[in-house]
Amino acid sequence: MKYITVAAAVIENSQGQLLLVRKKQTQFFMQVGGKLEANEAAEDCLLREIQEEIAVAAQIKQFIGRFETAAANETDHRLCSYLYHVTLLGEPQIAAEIAAMQWFDPTTVSASDLLAPLTREVVIPWYLQYAQKRRRNLSSSSSAVF
Repeated sequence: MKYITVAAAVIENSQGQLLLVRKKQTQFFMQVGGKLEANEAAEDCLLREIQEEIAVAAQIKQFIGRFETAAANETDHRLCSYLYHVTLLGEPQIAAEIAAMQWFDPTTVSASDLLAPLTREVVIPWYLQYAQKRRRNLSSSSSAVF
């Protein structure tokens, strides 16, 4: 089995939607990110790819983990992904090899959505759990008596 190693970003907006992109001549929407270059740290790769793909600087909030899934566009490959939660420092714009960009509501995912395996199997479940935990923390802190 052949492997591709990438760094990928979970990017959310204030409405709880996730930013997904589709690269030129592909059909699946996925996280912003890309392949690590020789001797490149995953964090450096991620920030470089965000700048190249959506023309904006970013800040890493947290490392989510390392995950292995099927590759979306290379049928005979497995994908090894270093996944990070990221904040953008401006408005994203389509650049480089990106054909389409969209904000996606993770609560309305359906079987017909053309999503990369990493997005469907890892990112959306992680984000829904993260958002639920954040809502619980906000509601418990706002109900505290002073």
